[in-house]
Amino acid sequence: MDSQAARSFLRDDRSDARRRAANLRITGTDVSGEASGASCVITTDSEGRRLARQSSHVQSIELRTYVFLDSLQPQLASYMGTVSHGFLPIPGDACLWLEVSPGMAVHRVTDIALKASTVRLGQMVVERAFGSLALYHRDQSNVLHSGDVVLEAIGSRVELRSRCEVTWTEIIRAITPDHAVLINRQNRRGSMIQAGMSMFILETEPAGYVLIAANEAEKGSNITVVDVKAVGAFGRLTLAGKEGDVEEAAAAAMRAVAQINAGAGA
Repeated sequence: MDSQAARSFLRDDRSDARRRAANLRITGTDVSGEASGASCVITTDSEGRRLARQSSHVQSIELRTYVFLDSLQPQLASYMGTVSHGFLPIPGDACLWLEVSPGMAVHRVTDIALKASTVRLGQMVVERAFGSLALYHRDQSNVLHSGDVVLEAIGSRVELRSRCEVTWTEIIRAITPDHAVLINRQNRRGSMIQAGMSMFILETEPAGYVLIAANEAEKGSNITVVDVKAVGAFGRLTLAGKEGDVEEAAAAAMRAVAQINAGAGA
């Protein structure tokens, strides 16, 4: 091939390359020949659809429970430590309890929360329909920041959390010895109840709301934390003490529930 023919071949090849480039459809990051950067990112059509589906899945996560505890009280912190499989809370820590649906979505929410700040993961539970997690930190702002990032990621707000439905609440006064023994055999993680004490019981749906009820009750009165179950279809709280102390604790717990419902669904 002579030099003139070679030059003609190269011109035709370059023209074909320009035509192919003009017909190429690129999705995702815009690519400019005048960009100063040495590299660029090209997202194909299929990758763009995958990322869109992933974002859609995150936005479909339902926020059931959002409970912020500004300062864990000594008994509740100790109780939560007995059921924790992660980092243990200590009294005075700030705590954020989240419950989401579907259950496996709690892994995505946990990942978002832990990457947002230096919070520690104390508990993560995946149930059939719901998933729950507990975050702790001494600094309230760290806990609140992780909560804000999660809410933004799933497209929700605190006001959109589920209402706290009280399915049962009661004060049983001067409990009998048989009753006390059976309760103590069933609940081995908290403190024991003694015969003659009064007992406050509370059942909520969703389950996580019993945590703020327990924390506020312990703040407000000299009571004994017997049992706090914050996972499952229903949350269950059992407190014990002198009759007057239990009445004060019950009132504090119900005020916490009323405060949750005051802003729910806004």
